[in-house]
Amino acid sequence: MSEAEQVVERTEALAAPQDDRGGLARGRRVVLAVVGGAALMAVGGLLATTLVKSPAQVAAETGPPVQGALTAEVERRVLAQTVVMRGTVVADHSVVVSPQGMRSGDGTGGAALVTKLPLKAGDPVTAGQLIAEVSGRPVFTLHGAQPMYRDLKPGATGDDVAQLQQALRELGHGTGGDARGVFGAGTKAALTARYRAVGYEPLPAVADGGAALRSAREAVRSATWAVEDASGPASTGTGVGTGKGGATETGSGTGKGGGGATPSAATPPGPGAGPSSGTGSGVGAGSAPGSGRELARARQALGEARSALAAAEAADGPMLPTAESVFLGSFPARVSSVGARAGSPVSGPVLTLSGGELVVEAYLKDDKRQLLRAGMAVVISSEVAGTDVRGKVAVVATERSAAQPAGPLPQQDAGQNPKGGGSGGTGGGADSGYRMVVRADQPLPAGFAGQDVRLTIESAATDGEALVVPVTAVSAGADGRTVVTAVSAEGTQRRIEVRAGTSGDGFVAVTPAQAGALAAGTKVVIGVAPRETRGKTR
Repeated sequence: MSEAEQVVERTEALAAPQDDRGGLARGRRVVLAVVGGAALMAVGGLLATTLVKSPAQVAAETGPPVQGALTAEVERRVLAQTVVMRGTVVADHSVVVSPQGMRSGDGTGGAALVTKLPLKAGDPVTAGQLIAEVSGRPVFTLHGAQPMYRDLKPGATGDDVAQLQQALRELGHGTGGDARGVFGAGTKAALTARYRAVGYEPLPAVADGGAALRSAREAVRSATWAVEDASGPASTGTGVGTGKGGATETGSGTGKGGGGATPSAATPPGPGAGPSSGTGSGVGAGSAPGSGRELARARQALGEARSALAAAEAADGPMLPTAESVFLGSFPARVSSVGARAGSPVSGPVLTLSGGELVVEAYLKDDKRQLLRAGMAVVISSEVAGTDVRGKVAVVATERSAAQPAGPLPQQDAGQNPKGGGSGGTGGGADSGYRMVVRADQPLPAGFAGQDVRLTIESAATDGEALVVPVTAVSAGADGRTVVTAVSAEGTQRRIEVRAGTSGDGFVAVTPAQAGALAAGTKVVIGVAPRETRGKTR
């Protein structure tokens, strides 16, 4: 073998193992690919079985589940029935100021016109303060709870006069020696001082410019002169008479006659006096016939004139018109709203004043009116402040109220109109229900004013702790017996006769007919609930 053949043989021997190794690698890759594909197919099949269901399986899974008992435990606690509603925090005492029929200082009438409004909403108000000017006349506040229903003039008497006197004294204006409830000279001076303190002069009670008083004083002066004239010396006169024995038949005095001195008419003639006649003239001083009667009449006329003067002086002086004063039960108060502006005519409320403690006002429909009464406990909840305050129902109206702005019924008179949400008073608005007022046990914070708050009212409660179950646990049979169905730990059920009591908030107090048949913690059936099934019904 040649050397070239030997080289070729060796080369072929070395190349043969390499070709075998390449084929083995290719075979392994094929096997791995087949196995991977099979695995993917298996996984895909499994996924398909979860997504693809037979009609029978779909029907089984969507069929109605088996029903099971829904239970709740019997509780022992105090059960309270509550009524939840909304209310508005308002002042306890509110007054709408609408001064109609104001009389100007010169006594002329005409439409009332707002000429000054020194306050705005939210401003504080104190007793004796000027709050408005209408037709040039002041409107100011005074302390008092009694409504003013008439003009107060000198000589008036009554509790309203006593309230005015007290209000003036509180402002530092003494009423002198006037008796309580009598509008006398001291009250006149005090009222005049109050008007001048706010910068005005009071209106006169007698609008005649003082003519009646001047006339009464002139009558007294004339009567006094008449008495003086009637009680003074008689005037001098001359008389002629004829008498016997020198006696004159008229007057008393001295005279000349045939018989010499003439005795007075009261002197009888002396014994033995001879008949005589003569004429004479005389001048004498003394009372003329009827002068005593004239004096008595003059004195009577003087007394009557003095009485008329006293009456005129008593009637003369300042008056307090209803339209110029606003009485509030407590101070400080505040201006709730302003309903007019300077220059506008008075055709409605000019100001609304609020005073006193804050209360909650709400209106009830017929169903709630039957449940609530004065004295019931209330929880006042302010969502704005995030606080709860306890209180009590103070008033539940017995008559329906007209829909008006919130607030208690204020006093009403010629210058003050009742505020809209008055205590069940009638009005022109739509019916809004029965007015209810809630007072807090402690004064409500000032920040509560005007808030819309939630009221939770305890309208009924059990006397102490009682067995309590949901109302759905109680059922009545055909025989009229009321029962609950108790469930034991083993799942057995038994019916227990009970007597239902107070209910509230979805619960009812029950008492077992047989003592000890029902206890706290016992489970009672309150309904049925679906029971979970797995692909089929049981």
